[in-house]
Amino acid sequence: MRNLFLVISLFILSGFVYLAALEKGKASYYSSKFEGKKTSSGEIFRQDSLTAAHKTLPFGTRIKVTNLKNDSTVILRVNDRLSKNSSHCVDVTLRAAKKLNFVRDGITSVTLEKLNP
Repeated sequence: MRNLFLVISLFILSGFVYLAALEKGKASYYSSKFEGKKTSSGEIFRQDSLTAAHKTLPFGTRIKVTNLKNDSTVILRVNDRLSKNSSHCVDVTLRAAKKLNFVRDGITSVTLEKLNP
């Protein structure tokens, strides 16, 4: 019993790396016309960063995005807002789209997982 308690305590103290899949949907990447402009968080947008736009997640939230067509993954930080009307669940930078291997397609199916801070 004591060993079980110790194992559970260590697991909890080490922190959970991932929460369950937060969302499944479509991802696209930003047009180059946004380069150098302010994001909703006030940061300057850069295509070479690993950031994303999401409808509701708080700024600074780290998410793991997985391309369902090829299992590529990337970890991004939310720093911008998607329109509530958007049919996509996330927009990513060109650098992230390259890591996810969907630049040529322009849009892909993804899952999002929210990472613990």
